[in-house]
Amino acid sequence: MGHNHHHGHNHSHSDLKGRNLLISIVLNVGITAAQVVGGILSGSLALLSDALHNFSDVLSLIISFLANKLSKKRASSKKTFGYKRAEILAAFINAATLIVVAVVLMIEATKRFVDPQEIGSDLVIWLSLVGIVANGFSVLLLKKDASENMNMKSAYLHLLTDMMASVAVFIGGWLMKWYQIYWVDALLTLLIGIYLIYMGYDLLKESTKVLMLFTPKSITVNEIVESICTIEPVKNVHHVHIWQLNEDEIHMEAHIDFKEDIKLSEFDEILNRIEEHVYHKHGINHVNIQPEYDKCDSKTIIVQD
Repeated sequence: MGHNHHHGHNHSHSDLKGRNLLISIVLNVGITAAQVVGGILSGSLALLSDALHNFSDVLSLIISFLANKLSKKRASSKKTFGYKRAEILAAFINAATLIVVAVVLMIEATKRFVDPQEIGSDLVIWLSLVGIVANGFSVLLLKKDASENMNMKSAYLHLLTDMMASVAVFIGGWLMKWYQIYWVDALLTLLIGIYLIYMGYDLLKESTKVLMLFTPKSITVNEIVESICTIEPVKNVHHVHIWQLNEDEIHMEAHIDFKEDIKLSEFDEILNRIEEHVYHKHGINHVNIQPEYDKCDSKTIIVQD
């Protein structure tokens, strides 16, 4: 059995991610408290719904923060992969809560359409401005990491959607103040809910694929098999498994049948060539190969349980 891998860690970058998450948590705790009080005093469902979403932000940011810390813990004999999937699990939980919050908001908005109520618009306007500024700052903190880390993307999406919700609430506050269009409060809440589902679904789908060990969408198994078979003296590649462990690691294991009974030193050289090939061409950085010669098993099954 041969195993090789390419990997790297950036602890200072990870510490920076943790600090940015912590700042965002503190900001969102303050926003949530202010919006709950303001929503009750003004009677605004949109403001209360924004507060509920902000509360889900706090929970999601805490989950992301803990996952970020856990992912840095070393592997052990009882946890041979360590906590490398903690951030993927956090992304899944956050995406799921985003959709649940959206459904709750939409149900409440539908009820308010039937019975629109007068809203204290001045308080709505000022508190929505606070939400825009605070969430906007948090979005800027997390934006860079969101493009390369699923956990950070889930936290970023929570904050981005909440900033947009605050913008919608601000616009609604002005419409209620100057035109007394109170049903717009329910309409905005409904639109916020729809947008949350739209944003959360894709992340939920992607994190589910990783947790289920699906082959990454950028990789074609047959193409990898064909390219490895061009390396002499490889005869056949079968029983292939390719999965994504986390944001940074894609693993591949396979059985390789050789044309001749090669030496172990020769196998090591071929393994290095295979490793370099799949890493540079397909981004696979952990390769686990079982060498075979004249073994009685099916060579035609490329993928099997």
